[in-house]
Amino acid sequence: MPEQEAREPDPAPGARLALLLRHWWEEAGSAPGGARPTQQALAAKLGIDQTTLSRYLNPKHPLNAPLRVVEALHARLRAPAAELEQARALCRAALEDSGRVRPAGAGDAVRAGRYGAWGRSRSRRSLPALLASAVVLSFAAGIAVHALVAPDRGVPADSVPGALRVGESPYEWPLLRMRKEDQYTRARALQHLLNAHGYKVRTDGFFGEETRDAVMDFQRKHHLVSDGKVGQDTWPELVQTIGPGSSGHMVLAVQELLDNVGQGGTVVSGQYTAVTADDLRFFQRTHHLPDTGRADPDTWLALLVRQRPPASAPAYQRSTGTPPSASA
Repeated sequence: MPEQEAREPDPAPGARLALLLRHWWEEAGSAPGGARPTQQALAAKLGIDQTTLSRYLNPKHPLNAPLRVVEALHARLRAPAAELEQARALCRAALEDSGRVRPAGAGDAVRAGRYGAWGRSRSRRSLPALLASAVVLSFAAGIAVHALVAPDRGVPADSVPGALRVGESPYEWPLLRMRKEDQYTRARALQHLLNAHGYKVRTDGFFGEETRDAVMDFQRKHHLVSDGKVGQDTWPELVQTIGPGSSGHMVLAVQELLDNVGQGGTVVSGQYTAVTADDLRFFQRTHHLPDTGRADPDTWLALLVRQRPPASAPAYQRSTGTPPSASA
């Protein structure tokens, strides 16, 4: 058999990452006097369950470890400093390989047809001509119709080729209101935003009377309909453009939303770190937004729309007890 045929293909990034993480764990007790932690103890330190950690360390059936777990493992296992950047790169590659960033092809056309002309980011200028033609044709009819009603629509934002202004976004701000059921991350982000505007609201993810009353007061002060419902008029008044160097509840809101879009964990610290900016750029590239690393209104809107419903109530909500009734 020729040597080229006999050579095995390179492992996928997820398997290579798992191999590296497992190597860190296995080598943790090799130093004189060192003791390798059990996976159970290590999982408890990381705030995850043992089964999940085992899959992070299993190159045969790997589960892609998020960046925050990779960095925490590196620190706790005292792995070589030079291997941290390698692990970060493998983490990003594994997320892309698993489909979190869709490859150029039919998926882009379907997404563009559904959500409209967000415009291509600078990193996607090399799309095949066939795909570019299909995208242009798919929007031509819609643009013509909109021009009849509002001729100034579709004006590119300053210095961002192809990106539409906030007012032209085909996304719709989600409607949040007081209901009996838990609103999860969107409500928690809303509560952080209210706190950023000077209110004292519990950030428990439950849209109860306390949150509703704060929303109504905010609406009155901003000359909005004071109905306690957060939708297309209220969200734009709540969010602010933030970036590296920012801190506080506005940053907590962005990090909460980033942590629940399925691209790997984002540390929710209230400090807009370089890692937060990197995570946001990754999200922006994935959703055809200018990858500025800053949370502008377009990015806030996309983050709110793309939230994933948790399989069960997050830990911070399970600890708060029964959600308050809307009729209470």
